[in-house]
Amino acid sequence: MTTWVSWSGGKDGALALAVARERGPVAGLHTTVLAGGEVAASYVPRALVEAQAAALGLPLETVELPSPCPNEVYEERTRASWAALRRRGATEVVYGDLFLADIRSFRERALAGTGLTARFPLWERPTDGLAREMLDRGVRAVVVCVDPARVPAELAGRAWDADLLRALPEGVDPCGENGEFHTLVTDGPGFAHPVPATVTGTALRDGFVTAVLGT
Repeated sequence: MTTWVSWSGGKDGALALAVARERGPVAGLHTTVLAGGEVAASYVPRALVEAQAAALGLPLETVELPSPCPNEVYEERTRASWAALRRRGATEVVYGDLFLADIRSFRERALAGTGLTARFPLWERPTDGLAREMLDRGVRAVVVCVDPARVPAELAGRAWDADLLRALPEGVDPCGENGEFHTLVTDGPGFAHPVPATVTGTALRDGFVTAVLGT
């Protein structure tokens, strides 16, 4: 079994990686970046994801996407990348998705025909318990992107910690699985050292409030 982890730099992926490593070795991380050099969805600079991979001691496979990126282009480019990894010996891909069935189906379609198996080690586990487990395991993260229609804009740039979880409005998923917010992990299981990520401000991007990050 040769495992790769789908990686956006967030806390859910960090826990999925930790769980996967308890089962056996992980060969590397796989991420998608937009033409501007940022991770899709979270707007995290590519350099920070590369720093995460270095701290974890894992290679990072990167797929570059246009911005905006139609779903069919995403599927075409990621499928080609996964197929190339399969030829290099990969057998399965681990995802940190929690409960959105349409997203899971989308992931599985992207692997169709590659010979790779999708695995979802956190699937349908209660997210309040998962959030506490992440913190107990030492996952440290910063909120890097929020949907201001769902959570207060001032959460962008804050540490994702117990205080923030208590401050979330009623009905907001503590892991942000419904798209309320995205995170960047700065430390956690398997990290040789923390990843420096300094929040220097916030910006409005495509209707989302994002943290402006430096290293």
